[in-house]
Amino acid sequence: MRRLPPLTALEAFLQVARLGSIKAAAEDLSLSSPALSRRVQALERFLGKPLFHRRHQSLALTEDGEKLLHQVAPAIDMLSLAIEGMSNSADVMRLRLGILPLFASQKLMPHLPELRARHPGLHLDIDTAAHSLSRLGEGLDVAIPLAREIDPALYARRLGRNLICPIASRATTEGPDAIRTPADLARTTVLIHRDMAETFEVYRNAIGLPDLTPLSIDQYDSGQLILEAAAAGLGVAFMLESHLADAQDDRLVRLFDHVVESPYSYWFACRPRALEMRPVRIFHDWLVDLFGGDVERPGV
Repeated sequence: MRRLPPLTALEAFLQVARLGSIKAAAEDLSLSSPALSRRVQALERFLGKPLFHRRHQSLALTEDGEKLLHQVAPAIDMLSLAIEGMSNSADVMRLRLGILPLFASQKLMPHLPELRARHPGLHLDIDTAAHSLSRLGEGLDVAIPLAREIDPALYARRLGRNLICPIASRATTEGPDAIRTPADLARTTVLIHRDMAETFEVYRNAIGLPDLTPLSIDQYDSGQLILEAAAAGLGVAFMLESHLADAQDDRLVRLFDHVVESPYSYWFACRPRALEMRPVRIFHDWLVDLFGGDVERPGV
């Protein structure tokens, strides 16, 4: 048998290729950046050719790197599935789920008792760390990200559609300085989630005010914290309509009456072969039945 490179070196290569950053890949693999770099360099020495163009603060795959990525990633996925099948007992099914905290608390947790009642042997390991899509097949079986679109190499199913909703403290709608029209946003701060960075721009263009500039735009990496900031009067949050409805917070109100479709949606996503795993298929079918799924793409 031909000698193979260390699996850890291949894992490091795949993670850097998907994230485009040594630092981000090192964080996901719980390694230091120098340690991760050494693993990638070891693989390059093994192959005798560079896999990345190294640029200032970024990496790009070489032609050989692209070829290796497309050839190796499916094999690693198959290996992960084989190990998963051997390690799971017949009575216990385990699903490793990457999910955003707000979706988990608002949408998933209230319905998990129903899932447990239907499938008492199914157990979820829930991971709320960033970069869930890039970790599919390498630590995660399924991801539920908030995104405009999903990598066409993945199986993806949109979990419904939604509208952009300006959310603010009830107090901001009262008094002489109340926010009554979109033009009044020029006097306040807009709050957005970093995964929905274009939400406010899409909204202002849709309502015919492309030049509307708020006092400031503050970004958060937590939906729950955005809602708390809005409730505290720190600004107007631009989120999904469902975020306000599910919050059931009397401190918060919707501003304005414009109907603007959000370009961002929650998705069920996994590697195509992962659907062959029984816990993934069970969770997929239950989730789609619960929330709907108007777009299905089988991946490649």
